[in-house]
Amino acid sequence: MERKYAKPPIVEAVCEFRLTGDTQWDPTIPGLVYEIIRDDFPKKELKVVRDIDITQTKEGLRQEVRTTERAWFLAEDGKTFVQIGPHLLAVNYLNPYPGWATFTPVIEKGLRALVATLDVKGLERIGLRYINRIEIPGPSVNLEQHFAFRPFLGNGLPQNMNGFVLSCLLPFADGRDLCRLGLTTAAPDRPDMAPFILDLDYFLAKPRTISVTQALEWVEAGHQKVVDVFEGCITDRLRETFEELR
Repeated sequence: MERKYAKPPIVEAVCEFRLTGDTQWDPTIPGLVYEIIRDDFPKKELKVVRDIDITQTKEGLRQEVRTTERAWFLAEDGKTFVQIGPHLLAVNYLNPYPGWATFTPVIEKGLRALVATLDVKGLERIGLRYINRIEIPGPSVNLEQHFAFRPFLGNGLPQNMNGFVLSCLLPFADGRDLCRLGLTTAAPDRPDMAPFILDLDYFLAKPRTISVTQALEWVEAGHQKVVDVFEGCITDRLRETFEELR
């Protein structure tokens, strides 16, 4: 059973669908999607974004950097929005995160609106990403007391760190899916707090292995994997700061 917290550290949650290149795309698609979802997302913006994609190929992992223009359709409070770009749809929730029971219907609404406007030939990638900002009291933190996923320094190295960037890829579903897991130090907002970013990006690494009709089922299963990985990264002492609900 998923744990519930009164003070979850999530600052942003994203669900993304990337369509295969043989799906015919044209500039009218964002406008057509907007007409379907405008009651929930009435505000419109146009932005240029930069993405880094990791996919599994026969030669190994491939990393690609993309810069694209996207239409953003925002809820009135600006905390929830749908992004539409060439061969892409993403749904974002900013802090305060309302929980999966609220997030998943919005994901479904966005995907169904996209499918209603064009013939999706296949899915290149599906992704669920959760970015957590974790703040621990004190200028110096014993990482072992708070994180099960943390950097390790051998006895021959100085044990004090001014900062770190830790990242790894975890395979799931026989390598069909990957979870990019990252932990880094962050810029402090207050001198008495030590902040960290715990970033979990669970994604479909093998294109076309999940059909559009299976996409929401994949998202549901992927969410549970993200929950399991998150809980595996932290200790009970850190959970106490999130104030678990019983």
